[in-house]
Amino acid sequence: MLMLVWQDRVSVLRRIWDYLNHAFKFGNIVVSLTSLVQGAAVLLAALFASRWFSAFLDRRLAKRTHIDPGLRYTISTLMRYLMLTVGVLVALHLAFNLDLTSIAVVFTALSVGIGFGLQYIAADIASGFILLFERPLRVGDRITIGDDEGDVQSINLRTTIVTTNDRIAIIVPNSKLVSQRVVNWSYGDPRARISIPVGVAYNSDVQLVTATLLRAAEGVEFVLQDPPPKVQFLRFGDYSLDFRLLVFTRQPNRHPQIKSDINYRIEELFREQNIEIPFPTQEFLFKRTDASEPNDASDLLLQDHGTVTGTDSTSRSVPAKSE
Repeated sequence: MLMLVWQDRVSVLRRIWDYLNHAFKFGNIVVSLTSLVQGAAVLLAALFASRWFSAFLDRRLAKRTHIDPGLRYTISTLMRYLMLTVGVLVALHLAFNLDLTSIAVVFTALSVGIGFGLQYIAADIASGFILLFERPLRVGDRITIGDDEGDVQSINLRTTIVTTNDRIAIIVPNSKLVSQRVVNWSYGDPRARISIPVGVAYNSDVQLVTATLLRAAEGVEFVLQDPPPKVQFLRFGDYSLDFRLLVFTRQPNRHPQIKSDINYRIEELFREQNIEIPFPTQEFLFKRTDASEPNDASDLLLQDHGTVTGTDSTSRSVPAKSE
Protein backbone atom coordinates (compact mmCIF):
# COMPACT_ATOMS: atom_id res chain seq x y z
CA MET A 1 0.00 0.00 0.00
CA LEU A 2 2.79 2.40 0.90
CA MET A 3 4.54 1.58 -2.35
CA LEU A 4 1.45 2.50 -4.35
CA VAL A 5 1.10 5.82 -2.53
CA TRP A 6 4.79 6.57 -3.07
CA GLN A 7 4.53 5.71 -6.76
CA ASP A 8 1.50 7.98 -7.12
CA ARG A 9 3.36 10.88 -5.51
CA VAL A 10 6.38 10.31 -7.71
CA SER A 11 4.22 10.23 -10.81
CA VAL A 12 2.48 13.46 -9.78
CA LEU A 13 5.83 15.18 -9.19
CA ARG A 14 7.09 13.88 -12.53
CA ARG A 15 4.04 15.25 -14.32
CA ILE A 16 4.48 18.63 -12.59
CA TRP A 17 8.14 18.67 -13.57
CA ASP A 18 7.21 17.83 -17.15
CA TYR A 19 4.70 20.68 -17.21
CA LEU A 20 7.30 23.08 -15.84
CA ASN A 21 9.82 22.00 -18.45
CA HIS A 22 7.37 21.88 -21.32
CA ALA A 23 8.91 23.99 -24.10
CA PHE A 24 6.87 26.52 -26.06
CA LYS A 25 8.31 27.47 -29.42
CA PHE A 26 7.86 30.88 -31.04
CA GLY A 27 10.01 30.74 -34.16
CA ASN A 28 13.59 30.43 -32.96
CA ILE A 29 12.60 31.20 -29.38
CA VAL A 30 12.11 28.25 -27.01
CA VAL A 31 10.76 29.08 -23.58
CA SER A 32 9.48 27.18 -20.57
CA LEU A 33 8.53 28.04 -17.01
CA THR A 34 11.77 26.57 -15.70
CA SER A 35 13.89 28.54 -18.17
CA LEU A 36 12.04 31.75 -17.26
CA VAL A 37 12.74 31.16 -13.58
CA GLN A 38 16.41 30.49 -14.33
CA GLY A 39 16.69 33.63 -16.45
CA ALA A 40 15.01 35.75 -13.77
CA ALA A 41 17.31 34.33 -11.10
CA VAL A 42 20.41 35.09 -13.18
CA LEU A 43 19.16 38.62 -13.87
CA LEU A 44 18.55 39.32 -10.17
CA ALA A 45 21.95 37.85 -9.31
CA ALA A 46 23.58 40.08 -11.94
CA LEU A 47 21.85 43.16 -10.50
CA PHE A 48 23.05 42.48 -6.96
CA ALA A 49 26.52 41.35 -8.06
CA SER A 50 27.07 44.41 -10.26
CA ARG A 51 26.12 46.80 -7.46
CA TRP A 52 28.22 44.97 -4.89
CA PHE A 53 31.27 44.74 -7.14
CA SER A 54 30.94 48.40 -8.17
CA ALA A 55 30.86 49.51 -4.52
CA PHE A 56 33.74 47.17 -3.65
CA LEU A 57 35.85 48.49 -6.55
CA ASP A 58 35.08 52.09 -5.60
CA ARG A 59 36.25 51.45 -2.02
CA ARG A 60 39.42 49.81 -3.23
CA LEU A 61 40.21 52.65 -5.63
CA ALA A 62 39.47 55.23 -2.93
CA LYS A 63 42.59 54.02 -1.12
CA ARG A 64 44.68 55.11 -4.14
CA THR A 65 44.94 58.81 -3.40
CA HIS A 66 46.58 59.53 -6.76
CA ILE A 67 43.44 58.41 -8.62
CA ASP A 68 41.02 61.25 -9.39
CA PRO A 69 37.58 60.78 -7.73
CA GLY A 70 35.87 61.39 -11.06
CA LEU A 71 37.98 58.69 -12.74
CA ARG A 72 37.26 56.33 -9.85
CA TYR A 73 33.53 56.88 -10.30
CA THR A 74 33.79 56.33 -14.06
CA ILE A 75 35.64 53.02 -13.66
CA SER A 76 33.23 51.62 -11.06
CA THR A 77 30.19 52.73 -13.07
CA LEU A 78 31.46 51.20 -16.31
CA MET A 79 32.22 47.93 -14.52
CA ARG A 80 28.69 47.86 -13.13
CA TYR A 81 27.20 48.41 -16.59
CA LEU A 82 29.50 45.74 -18.05
CA MET A 83 28.51 43.12 -15.48
CA LEU A 84 24.86 44.01 -15.87
CA THR A 85 25.08 43.67 -19.66
CA VAL A 86 26.70 40.24 -19.38
CA GLY A 87 24.06 39.18 -16.87
CA VAL A 88 21.25 40.30 -19.19
CA LEU A 89 22.73 38.35 -22.11
CA VAL A 90 23.10 35.19 -20.00
CA ALA A 91 19.57 35.61 -18.63
CA LEU A 92 18.15 35.94 -22.15
CA HIS A 93 20.03 32.85 -23.26
CA LEU A 94 18.73 30.78 -20.34
CA ALA A 95 15.19 32.10 -20.47
CA PHE A 96 14.59 31.98 -24.22
CA ASN A 97 17.43 29.76 -25.45
CA LEU A 98 18.71 32.58 -27.62
CA ASP A 99 22.07 32.55 -29.34
CA LEU A 100 24.10 35.68 -30.04
CA THR A 101 22.61 36.08 -33.50
CA SER A 102 19.07 36.05 -32.14
CA ILE A 103 20.04 38.47 -29.40
CA ALA A 104 21.54 40.80 -32.01
CA VAL A 105 18.28 40.64 -33.97
CA VAL A 106 16.30 41.41 -30.83
CA PHE A 107 18.48 44.40 -29.96
CA THR A 108 18.25 45.62 -33.55
CA ALA A 109 14.47 45.52 -33.35
CA LEU A 110 14.56 47.29 -30.00
CA SER A 111 16.88 49.96 -31.37
CA VAL A 112 14.44 50.66 -34.21
CA GLY A 113 11.62 50.99 -31.70
CA ILE A 114 13.73 53.22 -29.49
CA GLY A 115 14.67 55.36 -32.46
CA PHE A 116 11.03 56.11 -33.24
CA GLY A 117 9.30 56.06 -29.88
CA LEU A 118 11.96 56.68 -27.26
CA GLN A 119 14.42 58.89 -29.10
CA TYR A 120 14.85 61.34 -26.21
CA ILE A 121 15.57 58.56 -23.72
CA ALA A 122 17.99 56.98 -26.21
CA ALA A 123 19.74 60.35 -26.60
CA ASP A 124 20.05 60.67 -22.82
CA ILE A 125 21.53 57.17 -22.52
CA ALA A 126 24.02 57.78 -25.34
CA SER A 127 24.96 61.11 -23.75
CA GLY A 128 25.52 59.31 -20.45
CA PHE A 129 28.19 57.12 -22.03
CA ILE A 130 29.74 60.20 -23.66
CA LEU A 131 29.98 61.87 -20.25
CA LEU A 132 31.56 58.77 -18.71
CA PHE A 133 34.14 58.24 -21.47
CA GLU A 134 34.92 61.81 -22.57
CA ARG A 135 34.60 63.20 -19.03
CA PRO A 136 33.85 66.86 -19.77
CA LEU A 137 32.50 66.93 -16.24
CA ARG A 138 33.18 64.61 -13.32
CA VAL A 139 31.67 63.78 -9.97
CA GLY A 140 32.49 66.61 -7.58
CA ASP A 141 32.86 69.28 -10.28
CA ARG A 142 31.20 72.66 -9.79
CA ILE A 143 29.04 73.47 -12.82
CA THR A 144 26.57 76.12 -13.94
CA ILE A 145 23.66 75.22 -16.23
CA GLY A 146 21.60 78.27 -17.14
CA ASP A 147 20.47 79.79 -13.84
CA ASP A 148 21.31 76.66 -11.83
CA GLU A 149 24.65 76.07 -10.14
CA GLY A 150 25.83 73.16 -8.04
CA ASP A 151 28.14 70.17 -7.57
CA VAL A 152 27.88 67.02 -9.68
CA GLN A 153 26.79 64.29 -7.30
CA SER A 154 26.37 61.35 -9.70
CA ILE A 155 26.32 60.62 -13.43
CA ASN A 156 23.74 57.93 -14.14
CA LEU A 157 22.73 56.16 -17.31
CA ARG A 158 20.05 58.70 -18.25
CA THR A 159 20.37 61.63 -15.86
CA THR A 160 22.95 63.54 -13.84
CA ILE A 161 22.27 64.70 -10.28
CA VAL A 162 23.50 68.21 -9.38
CA THR A 163 23.30 69.41 -5.76
CA THR A 164 23.05 73.16 -5.10
CA ASN A 165 24.31 75.10 -2.07
CA ASP A 166 20.76 74.92 -0.69
CA ARG A 167 21.07 71.09 -0.72
CA ILE A 168 18.49 70.87 -3.51
CA ALA A 169 19.00 68.05 -6.00
CA ILE A 170 18.58 69.04 -9.66
CA ILE A 171 17.98 66.14 -12.04
CA VAL A 172 19.45 67.07 -15.43
CA PRO A 173 19.02 64.89 -18.56
CA ASN A 174 22.41 63.86 -19.91
CA SER A 175 21.59 65.09 -23.41
CA LYS A 176 21.26 68.63 -22.04
CA LEU A 177 24.78 68.46 -20.61
CA VAL A 178 26.19 67.30 -23.96
CA SER A 179 24.27 69.58 -26.34
CA GLN A 180 24.04 72.81 -24.32
CA ARG A 181 26.53 75.25 -22.87
CA VAL A 182 27.77 74.18 -19.44
CA VAL A 183 30.20 76.16 -17.27
CA ASN A 184 32.55 73.79 -15.42
CA TRP A 185 34.32 75.69 -12.66
CA SER A 186 36.55 72.72 -11.82
CA TYR A 187 37.62 71.58 -15.29
CA GLY A 188 41.38 71.50 -15.83
CA ASP A 189 42.85 73.95 -13.32
CA PRO A 190 41.03 73.48 -9.99
CA ARG A 191 41.56 77.16 -9.19
CA ALA A 192 38.64 79.44 -10.05
CA ARG A 193 38.70 83.23 -10.31
CA ILE A 194 36.06 85.31 -8.57
CA SER A 195 35.27 88.84 -9.73
CA ILE A 196 33.91 91.48 -7.31
CA PRO A 197 32.91 94.80 -8.96
CA VAL A 198 33.08 98.04 -6.94
CA GLY A 199 32.24 101.64 -7.86
CA VAL A 200 33.63 104.71 -6.02
CA ALA A 201 33.03 108.45 -6.23
CA TYR A 202 34.89 110.53 -8.81
CA ASN A 203 36.80 112.46 -6.15
CA SER A 204 38.35 109.26 -4.71
CA ASP A 205 42.08 108.59 -4.68
CA VAL A 206 42.60 105.82 -7.22
CA GLN A 207 45.75 104.49 -5.56
CA LEU A 208 44.08 104.45 -2.14
CA VAL A 209 41.09 102.57 -3.57
CA THR A 210 43.41 99.98 -5.14
CA ALA A 211 45.36 99.44 -1.91
CA THR A 212 42.14 99.22 0.13
CA LEU A 213 40.63 96.58 -2.17
CA LEU A 214 43.79 94.49 -1.92
CA ARG A 215 43.64 94.75 1.87
CA ALA A 216 40.02 93.59 1.79
CA ALA A 217 41.13 90.28 0.22
CA GLU A 218 43.75 89.59 2.89
CA GLY A 219 42.95 86.90 5.42
CA VAL A 220 39.64 85.89 3.83
CA GLU A 221 39.03 82.16 4.12
CA PHE A 222 39.53 80.08 0.93
CA VAL A 223 41.14 83.01 -0.94
CA LEU A 224 44.50 82.02 -2.46
CA GLN A 225 47.58 84.19 -2.24
CA ASP A 226 49.11 82.43 -5.28
CA PRO A 227 48.10 83.78 -7.70
CA PRO A 228 47.69 86.94 -5.63
CA PRO A 229 44.55 89.14 -5.63
CA LYS A 230 44.47 91.80 -8.33
CA VAL A 231 42.59 95.07 -8.89
CA GLN A 232 41.54 96.36 -12.31
CA PHE A 233 40.36 99.89 -13.14
CA LEU A 234 37.56 99.12 -15.60
CA ARG A 235 36.10 102.42 -16.79
CA PHE A 236 34.83 105.89 -16.02
CA GLY A 237 31.16 105.24 -15.33
CA ASP A 238 28.23 107.62 -15.39
CA TYR A 239 28.34 108.22 -11.64
CA SER A 240 31.42 106.36 -10.44
CA LEU A 241 34.90 105.07 -11.12
CA ASP A 242 34.42 101.37 -11.71
CA PHE A 243 36.96 98.87 -10.31
CA ARG A 244 37.07 95.08 -10.10
CA LEU A 245 38.75 92.96 -7.43
CA LEU A 246 39.91 89.56 -8.69
CA VAL A 247 40.71 86.70 -6.30
CA PHE A 248 41.38 82.99 -6.82
CA THR A 249 40.11 80.01 -4.84
CA ARG A 250 40.27 76.22 -4.91
CA GLN A 251 36.76 76.03 -3.49
CA PRO A 252 34.54 77.34 -6.33
CA ASN A 253 31.45 75.94 -4.64
CA ARG A 254 31.99 78.48 -1.86
CA HIS A 255 32.24 81.54 -4.09
CA PRO A 256 28.97 83.13 -2.83
CA GLN A 257 30.30 83.06 0.75
CA ILE A 258 33.72 84.29 -0.38
CA LYS A 259 32.09 87.25 -2.14
CA SER A 260 30.05 88.02 0.96
CA ASP A 261 33.09 87.95 3.25
CA ILE A 262 35.07 90.26 0.95
CA ASN A 263 32.15 92.68 0.57
CA TYR A 264 31.93 92.95 4.37
CA ARG A 265 35.64 93.78 4.45
CA ILE A 266 35.32 96.33 1.64
CA GLU A 267 32.48 98.16 3.40
CA GLU A 268 34.43 98.28 6.66
CA LEU A 269 37.67 99.50 5.09
CA PHE A 270 35.95 102.06 2.87
CA ARG A 271 34.38 103.64 5.96
CA GLU A 272 37.79 103.77 7.66
CA GLN A 273 39.40 105.43 4.61
CA ASN A 274 36.39 107.72 3.89
CA ILE A 275 36.03 106.31 0.40
CA GLU A 276 32.58 107.13 -0.93
CA ILE A 277 30.36 104.81 -2.97
CA PRO A 278 27.97 106.93 -5.06
CA PHE A 279 24.45 106.05 -6.11
CA PRO A 280 22.14 107.79 -8.61
CA THR A 281 19.23 109.99 -7.46
CA GLN A 282 16.64 112.06 -9.29
CA GLU A 283 16.48 115.88 -9.03
CA PHE A 284 13.38 117.57 -10.50
CA LEU A 285 13.59 121.13 -11.93
CA PHE A 286 10.24 122.91 -12.22
CA LYS A 287 9.86 125.75 -14.76
CA ARG A 288 7.63 128.75 -14.14
CA THR A 289 4.91 129.64 -16.63
CA ASP A 290 5.45 133.42 -16.34
CA ALA A 291 8.31 135.83 -15.73
CA SER A 292 6.72 137.59 -12.74
CA GLU A 293 8.55 138.02 -9.48
CA PRO A 294 8.23 135.24 -6.96
CA ASN A 295 5.69 135.92 -4.27
CA ASP A 296 6.62 133.34 -1.64
CA ALA A 297 9.53 131.36 -0.27
CA SER A 298 8.68 128.32 -2.39
CA ASP A 299 9.13 130.31 -5.60
CA LEU A 300 12.47 131.59 -4.35
CA LEU A 301 13.54 128.01 -3.61
CA LEU A 302 12.60 126.91 -7.11
CA GLN A 303 14.54 129.81 -8.61
CA ASP A 304 17.58 128.91 -6.54
CA HIS A 305 17.58 125.51 -8.24
CA GLY A 306 17.63 127.24 -11.59
CA THR A 307 14.32 128.16 -13.26
CA VAL A 308 13.61 129.48 -16.72
CA THR A 309 10.49 130.68 -18.41
CA GLY A 310 8.46 127.85 -19.96
CA THR A 311 5.43 125.64 -19.68
CA ASP A 312 6.84 122.18 -18.89
CA SER A 313 8.98 120.43 -16.29
CA THR A 314 12.12 118.36 -16.67
CA SER A 315 14.18 116.01 -14.51
CA ARG A 316 17.78 114.94 -14.50
CA SER A 317 19.90 112.39 -12.64
CA VAL A 318 22.77 113.44 -10.44
CA PRO A 319 25.10 111.36 -8.30
CA ALA A 320 24.58 111.49 -4.56
CA LYS A 321 27.30 110.78 -2.05
CA SER A 322 26.93 108.30 0.75
CA GLU A 323 27.14 109.63 4.24
